[in-house]
Amino acid sequence: MNPAQEKFKNQIRNPFYFWWGMLFKLPTVLFWRIRITHLDESNCQVTLPYFWRSQNPFKSIYFAAMSGAAELSTGVLCQYALAGKGKFSMLVVGLKAEFFKKANQKITFTCQDGLAVRDLLGRLEPGESETLTMVAFGTNPEKETVAKFYITWSFKRKS
Repeated sequence: MNPAQEKFKNQIRNPFYFWWGMLFKLPTVLFWRIRITHLDESNCQVTLPYFWRSQNPFKSIYFAAMSGAAELSTGVLCQYALAGKGKFSMLVVGLKAEFFKKANQKITFTCQDGLAVRDLLGRLEPGESETLTMVAFGTNPEKETVAKFYITWSFKRKS
């Protein structure tokens, strides 16, 4: 872990910096009370509570809230891997979701593709771009898989 990654991890886990950053970059994260509960080089866990702000008329969590939490679990890993590595651009270019069970409890999204992101970024030359599909699993407190999101990120190393 380089010093920039250590700084990023400390800031994203600090409630004040997290709140301030999300207020200007992703305000729906605050509205839905999404929280980052774990972050390391290989995986990230994000929780999404079940309450009136995240609920749809069918008494389950709105799919957009789940998509936001899943994207955050992958995007934070990408930002963590990018810290201190130079200039890159990144963009979501694809999203696929599978729903298995009704989401009517707090859902934890886990992405374990941090090492794959690190490896991809390490081999990109200036001007090159590549995509990576990351998987975020959403589980309820009973550890049952509620949803699975496949989020495809595009990375381009700037010269």
